[in-house]
Amino acid sequence: MFLGTHTPKLDEKGRLILPAKFRDELAAGLVITRFQERCLAIWPIATFVEVAQSVRGTSSSQQVRDYQRMLASGASDETPDKQGRITIPPHLRTYASLEKDCVVVGAINRVEVWDATAWEQYAEAKESAFSDLDEGVFPGA
Repeated sequence: MFLGTHTPKLDEKGRLILPAKFRDELAAGLVITRFQERCLAIWPIATFVEVAQSVRGTSSSQQVRDYQRMLASGASDETPDKQGRITIPPHLRTYASLEKDCVVVGAINRVEVWDATAWEQYAEAKESAFSDLDEGVFPGA
């Protein structure tokens, strides 16, 4: 499970050092792809396969096809190096507006990578509504 907030920086080659607490789960390989709110999602390979299979098994509606295309077309499989670094491809850095300062967020089954300013704005906007979100996430709570 991925938890916490970390603030690594991208190096000049577009590499990101994964937080140490995430490295073991991602060491065998990962998939990085665009995600909602213009951030990137990093999935352990096995988790990404599960996500892809669940999307593949749904209807073939236009909405599902659009989601499949957007998820898969931006995806890149990576293996962290010995220092725990991964290279974020240029098209994904552009998508998420990543330049140097990043925020890496544990999001239970995935890791998200945000531009630091975008994360700050997102977190500030959502913090005030956080207590109201539990009704939609946990009906009957």
